This record gives sequence, structure tokens and C-alpha cells, in this order.
Amino acid sequence: MDGGGRLDQPLMRSGQSTARQVGAPVDEPGRARTGVEHIRRRVARWSGKIEHMRLPQGVGIAGLILLLAATLGYGAVAGQHVPDVVDWLKDARDIAANSLGFRIAAISLTGEKEVSREEVLTTAGVSGRASLLFLDADAARMRLVANPWIADAAVFKLYPDRLQITITERLAFALWQKDGRVSVIAADGTVLEPFVEDRYVGLPLVVGRGAERQAKDFLAIVDRYPNIRSVLRASILVAERRWNLRLTNGIDVRLPETNIENALDRLVALDRDKKLLSRDITVVDLRLPDRVSVRLSDAAAQSRDEALKANTKKKKGGDA
Repeated sequence: MDGGGRLDQPLMRSGQSTARQVGAPVDEPGRARTGVEHIRRRVARWSGKIEHMRLPQGVGIAGLILLLAATLGYGAVAGQHVPDVVDWLKDARDIAANSLGFRIAAISLTGEKEVSREEVLTTAGVSGRASLLFLDADAARMRLVANPWIADAAVFKLYPDRLQITITERLAFALWQKDGRVSVIAADGTVLEPFVEDRYVGLPLVVGRGAERQAKDFLAIVDRYPNIRSVLRASILVAERRWNLRLTNGIDVRLPETNIENALDRLVALDRDKKLLSRDITVVDLRLPDRVSVRLSDAAAQSRDEALKANTKKKKGGDA
């Protein structure tokens, strides 16, 4: 010690060094120190340095937060609760933003008819806890247009607390039958509903693979012929190349792949002049541009055969 009763610093270092030398294991002559002993010495050296380090103010709290976050993260992964933790973090984030004045206080929604207001907001991710600050407008729009009824959507955030959503809905255009199942489709072929409500039973029916995509253009042609449209039961796409018309009286009209208008013009003229569609027939074949083929029903064909036989007998009797 010095005269003031304080430890002499060089003497303290010397004492610590001596203590380490006394407590340290003694190597046998001619034998190398093992790797484990070397690691232990290094860990002890760094532990001593960290123990005597003076950390800045607040580092302890930050370290505690990191430790808690790491513990929660490990527990979430180990217990397979990651989605729950993510939802909790989102809620905590929105609560903080709402406390700063970014709560969604007013929502302007236009364009909804088939899709309810509640469904639109839920799909967009707008809830009572959601904040305007952390609402992802692009992601909300993508979720909305994933709904088959919604053709387009626009989501605008008007700070600090207003949200504006505008949607454009698709309209029910026709019924589409494929593999025995009937669905409601839009004009672009999008399946709107995999079932048919009573309010849609009056829509035109198209049948066959690919019919949902070609229906708009084909039905636009048929609509130019109101006499045909009024007795049309279904439009059947054959091999995704051409259409057949199934009329309400059971007659099938076979149309060509091209020049559909010309074929329908001939059909209208034949019905006007010869009452073709009122006859006892099953098929009208318009696929060839220079002729019209007709198939009689079984009853009509039998009557025709019997009439031909009767005429033949009369002719033979007359000759005799």
C-alpha cells in the first residue's frame, strides 16, 4: 500500500497474475496442451473482459428486449405458433398507429352490388383494429380482384383517417354447362358462381368445353335474329370449333364453322316460307353452303315410309 491506504496498482496486477499462475494447471514436460484447455482459457479471458466492460446507458434494456424477442421467436417456431405471433405483432403495430391518429375513421365504398360491403372490407383487410398507416393498398386491391365478381378495384388512402374503395363488378351473362355441371359466367368467361340461383335461370345456356370463352361473340350474332333467339334453348359448342342450336321444340340446328350469319339467314327464310321449324323434324343441317339437309323424326319417317308404300301399291294397282 501507499501512504494513503490505497492499493498499489502494479502490485494488484502482479497479484492477479500470480493467482492465475497458481490456479493454472501445470503441463507435464514434453506434452502439448489439449484443444479443450485452450478453448476454456479463451472463454475465461473473454468472459472477464465482458464482465468489466462499461456498457452505454440503455443497452441493457435493448438487450432484454432482444432476449425476449428471441425467446418468443424460439417458442413460436418450436410450438408452431408463428401465424399467431405474426397476427399479434400486426395488432400491436396497428394499435400504436391508431394511438397516433391513423385510425380509419371514414370509409367510402362504391360499386358494390353482388358483393356485400362486409365482404369487400373483410377481403381488403379492413377491420376495426386496422390502421390507415399500415394498410397495404396494393395488396388490398389484389385480394379484391381475386374475387370473381370483382373485375377491377381501386384503393386510396386519404391521410390521416379516410379510406376510399371503388370496385367494378362483373355481370352475370350466361349459364355454362360442362361435364354435367352448370355455372354462372360473366361475358369474359369468368365463373362467377358454381351453382345457379333462381334469378339466373333465364340466362342463355351454352354447353361444352371452351363455350364460356366464345359465348359472348356467338350470342351477339344470335341476338340479331330474334325469331331464332326466342326459341333457343341452348347453344352447344362442338369440338371447340362450331356451334349447334338446340331449340325448345327439340330440333338441332347444325351451323358451319364460318359464315354463321349466312346460315342463319337461310334458316329464317326457310322457316318463313316453308314453316321448317314447325315440322316434325329433329335436325336441320346448314353446314354446307349450297344445301340444307333435314332429318325427320322417327314418327315422321315411319309415316313417310308408309305413305310411300301406299303410293307404290296404288301405282301397281292402276297398272294392272
